[in-house]
Amino acid sequence: MAQITKKEVDVVVCGLGWAGSLMSIELALAGLEVRALERGGERDYPDFAYPKPADEYAYNVRNKVFATPKEVAVTVRYDTTQTALPTRKWGAFAPGTGVGGAGMHWTAVLIRPTPTDIKLKTYVDEAYKPGILQEDMRVMDFPFSWEEIEPYYYKFELICGQSGNTGNLRGQILEGGDPFEGPRSEPYPLPALEDTLNNVMFKEAATKLGYHPFPNPSACVSRAWKNPYGNQIAPCNYCGYCSKYPCLNYSKASPQTAVMDALKRMPNFSYEVHAEVVKVVLHDDKKTAKGVIYYDVDGNEVFQPAKIVVLSSFQLYNVRLMLLSGIGKPYNPITEEGVVGRNYAFLSNGGATLFFKDKNFNPYATAGATGQMFNDISPGNFDGPGLGFLGGAKIHSSQATGTPIATSLPKGTPSWGMGYKEGMEEWYGHSMKISITTTCQSYRDVYLDLDPNYTDHRGQPLLRMTFNWKQNELKLQQYLKGIVGNIGKELNPDSMSMSFLPMDANFDLTKYVSTHNVGGAVMGDNPKTSALNKYLQSWDVHNVFVPGGNAFPQNFQANPTDTIGAITLMAAQAIKEQYLKNPGPLVQA
Repeated sequence: MAQITKKEVDVVVCGLGWAGSLMSIELALAGLEVRALERGGERDYPDFAYPKPADEYAYNVRNKVFATPKEVAVTVRYDTTQTALPTRKWGAFAPGTGVGGAGMHWTAVLIRPTPTDIKLKTYVDEAYKPGILQEDMRVMDFPFSWEEIEPYYYKFELICGQSGNTGNLRGQILEGGDPFEGPRSEPYPLPALEDTLNNVMFKEAATKLGYHPFPNPSACVSRAWKNPYGNQIAPCNYCGYCSKYPCLNYSKASPQTAVMDALKRMPNFSYEVHAEVVKVVLHDDKKTAKGVIYYDVDGNEVFQPAKIVVLSSFQLYNVRLMLLSGIGKPYNPITEEGVVGRNYAFLSNGGATLFFKDKNFNPYATAGATGQMFNDISPGNFDGPGLGFLGGAKIHSSQATGTPIATSLPKGTPSWGMGYKEGMEEWYGHSMKISITTTCQSYRDVYLDLDPNYTDHRGQPLLRMTFNWKQNELKLQQYLKGIVGNIGKELNPDSMSMSFLPMDANFDLTKYVSTHNVGGAVMGDNPKTSALNKYLQSWDVHNVFVPGGNAFPQNFQANPTDTIGAITLMAAQAIKEQYLKNPGPLVQA
């Protein structure tokens, strides 16, 4: 079929989730003509909001608003001696698709990393003696300071209507917030969500044991909010349908509620759905891109010329598209040459479920981010060097939703039939969870590349993931098991079940962990070890920018969305203030 060539635009944006929508509106506000291409379909809130009911089976089990493995399968193996096999059903993670991307169905925990997380390599060099950490660990600093990035965190939090308690305001530690957070220039925009019974119990027990709990920072807004783009977000009504669901009440910040309504009204912005970008086309010198090739809804091959190309899809897709387009040298884990594919990192979870016969937790009254957490066990806040591992976790109790399929029941309860019904009747609403979300370091032999054996429906190689748990992360799990167990004992439940990785665990692709995939096209100061500079600009192709979780050099314990928003906004500002005046590398290698 003949190729269709479109009119050149100033900017083509590939992927219309959080990063793509933020880039689009910021560059459109600067007067540029912006064209966005989204592989998935339209995700318009009237199609999901009240009075339409939430469908647990459709969203939580069948992953209605997620990409399908048929569309974007990844092959997975533990190490380089194995042949990777393709994912046929999402388990450990479930990438998004369509307008809004994963930002439409995220849980909406909107939390910053700590200054130590931002400069982790600096911390390691100061705190750890040689030989303590694994030789194959590859820790890196983010290529900016806390002072540089903090204003962009705050800007994104204003866009989302962040709800929570301030813990560190310009260096002053405030009661009720996180004493370990980096200094904030301004308080949280909105007060925290309301506490539920499990939050109160967890806070009391954690405080008694010497920890410093605070309300989960949330993008499910606690009050009606009008953001800087003029979009209005409704106050949360605690219906519980957050993680894996589009918000029924317009209360969860998402590209739809926080950005798209304003963006769609701009005459210099347009977008196309069912537009599958397959390649960035480079000029002969390979130093600049001249546009992208995509397939439209009718199967036509289309060339979209553009002066600036933004790759802003999910982390895995961004890395694959760079590899398919020849942007940056592919990483070789043996020689450690190349930059695209290195420093992939995931994370582990775990925790305890506590059952109480005499307490009703009313799980129908909750938001995705309803909960209390503490940050005492994060790098620099406890004696990781003395324990022989690097990393930490946010430890939290978040109110689980009241959906029946996801309800936790005591061990030994039948999973079907009369026994299941009796267990549900006896224990529904009588349990709470204590959970962990951990760090995950990057390693020499954990990486992404193109699979030599499996291809997609267009004959292009699938992305291959080489990943398994390392001893460092498994040691961390065992340490956290003791902390969670102590909190559980303090709460004195009738029964408690624990779920933590043993020291001989392998990565299990079949069980959901989170969708916090990071790395593969990381930002840094050195083009020999990073694919992007501090402004998310390709070192090799200066008019290509790649915002997303792919830019993280390792995974911290904080959820990634706040940082994705902040680095995207910082990059957009650099494009507007610097790149447009003098197109070329924004950082000299």
